[in-house]
Amino acid sequence: MVVETRSQVRPGQRPPEAGQAARPGAPRRPPGAEREGEGFGIVSRSSITPMESVRRLLGFLAPYRRVVIQVILLLFATALLGMATPYLIQQVIDKALTLGNLPVVALYALGIVALSLTNAALHTIQRYSLAYSVENAVYDIRNRLYEWIIRMPFGFHDRSRTGQLISRLTSDIDRISRFLGFGIAELASVTLTFLSASIMLFRMSVQLGLLGWTILPPMIWIALRGSQELGPRFYGLRQQFGRITAQIQENYAGVRVVKAFAREQLEISKFRRELQEFNRRRMGVIKIFALLQPSMSFLTNLGLVLLLAVGGHAVLQGKLTLGQLVASQGYMMMLFGPIRMIGWLMIMSQEAIASGQRMFEIFDTQPEVKEKPDAIELPPVKGEIRFEHVSFAYEQDTEVLHDCSFVIHPRETVAIMGATGSGKTSIINLIPRFYDVTSGRVTIDGYDVRDVTLKSLRRQIGTIFQEAVLFSGTIAENIAYGRPDATMDEIIAAAKIAQAHDFIMSFPDGYQTRVGERGVTLSGGQRQRITIARAILLNPPILIMDDSTSSVDIETEYQIQQALNASMRNRTAVVIAHRLSTVKNADRIIVLDRGRIVEEGTHEELLALGGHYRRIYETTLAQQEEKEVA
Repeated sequence: MVVETRSQVRPGQRPPEAGQAARPGAPRRPPGAEREGEGFGIVSRSSITPMESVRRLLGFLAPYRRVVIQVILLLFATALLGMATPYLIQQVIDKALTLGNLPVVALYALGIVALSLTNAALHTIQRYSLAYSVENAVYDIRNRLYEWIIRMPFGFHDRSRTGQLISRLTSDIDRISRFLGFGIAELASVTLTFLSASIMLFRMSVQLGLLGWTILPPMIWIALRGSQELGPRFYGLRQQFGRITAQIQENYAGVRVVKAFAREQLEISKFRRELQEFNRRRMGVIKIFALLQPSMSFLTNLGLVLLLAVGGHAVLQGKLTLGQLVASQGYMMMLFGPIRMIGWLMIMSQEAIASGQRMFEIFDTQPEVKEKPDAIELPPVKGEIRFEHVSFAYEQDTEVLHDCSFVIHPRETVAIMGATGSGKTSIINLIPRFYDVTSGRVTIDGYDVRDVTLKSLRRQIGTIFQEAVLFSGTIAENIAYGRPDATMDEIIAAAKIAQAHDFIMSFPDGYQTRVGERGVTLSGGQRQRITIARAILLNPPILIMDDSTSSVDIETEYQIQQALNASMRNRTAVVIAHRLSTVKNADRIIVLDRGRIVEEGTHEELLALGGHYRRIYETTLAQQEEKEVA
C-alpha cells in the first residue's frame, strides 16, 4: 500500500507547502519521506472486490430487516399489478370494443384507473418504507465512519489527507445513499418486471416471446461490457475528486501562507491541473455512457419493429388478436425497459461500489495503537514516568529513538532538549500513548501504558501542543474542552493561572466571546494561553508541554512561566524547552542527540560538562540570557 506523509513543522525546519497545515504533536518525518499518494489510501484500485463492497453495504440494512422485507413484498405487489394493465387493455380491444359495448368499455376503464391508483398507493408506501430504512442506515454509516476516523491514532492522521477523509464522509456517502435508496429498489423492481413480462409475453405468443429474447443477448452484453469499463473508471474518478477536495481544504487552511508568499497563481495552476484530470476522467465515463444508451435504444426499437412485423402478420392470419398484439407490445417494452434501465443502474451502482470501496478502506485500516481487551483502568497516579530501553520508529527501519532509559520522579519538572530531529517530540508522544514503542516499555507508576485504557491514561495527562488549536465556540467552551462539567469559577481560575483572564475580560462578551474557525480571531499568544488554561483546568498529575510558550512575547512568557511554576509544584511536568527560562526552572534536563540520551543533569551540571548542552547554550541560550539582561 502506498501512503502519503505530510511534513511537519519544527523549529529550524522549512515550512510545509503552501496550504498544508502541520498538525500539533505530529511526528517529524525524515527528509524524503513524503510520497505522493492518496493519504492513507491507494493509488491503484482498491483490494476490496465490488461484490464484497455490495455485501458490506447491504449489511448496514440488517438492523432494519423488517422494513426491508415489507419493501420487498410491496415490490412484488406493484410488479404484479403492473402486469395487469396490458391484459386489461387486451380485454378492452378484443371484447368490449369488438362488441361495441360502451358500458363494458367504461367498466374496464374504471378497472384500469382503480388498478393505477392502488399501484400508486402501494408504491408510495414502498418508497417511504425504503427511505426510512435507507436514511437510518446512512445515518449509521456516516456516524460510524466519523467515529472510526476520530478514534484512529496519530499515525493514521499523519498518513491521511484531510480532504480525502472529508470526501468519503460527504460525497462518497451521498452516492451510497442514492444507491441504497433508489438503485437497489429499482434493481429489484426491474428484475421482477423482467421476469413477469417474460412470462406474460410467452403466454400471449411463444413466437413473440422468442423474438423478444433474441434481442436480449446483445443488450445484456452491452450492459455487462459497459459495467466492466465503468467500474475502474468510477473508482479513479472518486479518488480524483478526493484529491480536489484535499487541495481545497489545504489551501483554505493555509490561505495566509499562500498570500504571504504571493503564491496564488501557483495554487490556482495546481488546482486547474487537478480539475483538468477530473474532467478528463469524467469525460471517459460520459463517452462510455454516450455509446451505451443509443445502442440500447436502437436494439429496443429494432425489437418493436420486428414485433409489429411478425405480430401484424400473425393478426392478419388470425393466429393472434389485435388486443394480444397491443398487449404484447406493452410486455415487450416491459421486457426491454429493465435492460435499458441497467445502463442507469450500472452508473449508480458502480459509483456506490467505488465509494464503498473507498469507505471500507478506512474501516479496514487497523490502528497501530490498540487498546487491549483486558486493559485495566489506570488508578490515580503520583506521576512517576519510566522509559525502559525504549526504541521507536514512525516507519519501519527508520528509528528516531534508540534504547532510551530514564526516570522522571513524581512532582519533578524535566526539560527535554536537543537539535531538530533528535526525538524530543517522539518522547512526549509516547507518554500518553499517541504512538506505541517499537521495543522496550513506558510505565507510569509501574503500569505499562499499553496495559491500561486510553481514556484513563489520557485523562491524567494534560498535553499542551506547540501549535495552539481552538475549536469554533466560546472561549469558555474551549477552556472547558477537557472538563465540560467545569464551573465558571473553575474556568476563570484556570484562565488566571494561564495569564489569560485579563485579555478575555477585555472583550465585550468576556468568556462568552466566540472564536473563529481554529481561533483565527485571536492572536497566537492569546490562543496559546487559552490552551494552557485548558490543560490546567484538567488538573492532571502529569503535565506535558511542547514548547508551549513559543508563541508569546517575552513579558507574557514570563507571566505564564511564573504561573506554570506554581501550578507544576504538585505535579510531574515534562517540557520540550527552547527558552532559557524554562531550562533554568527545570529540576533536571535530558539532552538528546539523534534519538539517544547523551547528557542528563541540572543546568549548572551540564554547563560544567562542556558537551552537547554547553554547545546548545553557547549557540542559542546565551543569546536569550543577554537579551533578558539587556
